[in-house]
Amino acid sequence: MSIRSLPLIIFAFILYNAVVLLGVAGDGGSADSILRTEIFSLPSFRGTPDGATPVAWSFNWGDLILLVTMLLLFVEILKATYTSTSSLLDHGLSMLVFIACLIEFLMVDAAFTSVFFLLMIATLIDVVAGYTIGIRVARRDIGFGGMAPH
Repeated sequence: MSIRSLPLIIFAFILYNAVVLLGVAGDGGSADSILRTEIFSLPSFRGTPDGATPVAWSFNWGDLILLVTMLLLFVEILKATYTSTSSLLDHGLSMLVFIACLIEFLMVDAAFTSVFFLLMIATLIDVVAGYTIGIRVARRDIGFGGMAPH
């Protein structure tokens, strides 16, 4: 098994569990409070109409997990365009990651959040896109589905 067959989206799954289940980001409170814990904030340049209270954009742990998930999903979709023996193993392991996410979402209270739900949907998209793109690329490589050129 090569490192290429490892579904990268598992790192988003691990990050969520590290942040929420281990309470890395917060004081051991609920999953929602941990996910809403601010990592950093940036002040707005425009301010507010009344000029008294500055507007700030805050970036929290839930945002970080979703950002990492989207980046890894993009890489996984790019990986799906390559046909090799490791791609079949990657698709199978991606399915196992989705099943693990689904079970955790249904069984663990700390995973019953909208952030984890979106992470789980990203793993589902990874599975469906991986198989769909893999089939399309294989058809193109083998030449199924079309008539022979004259």
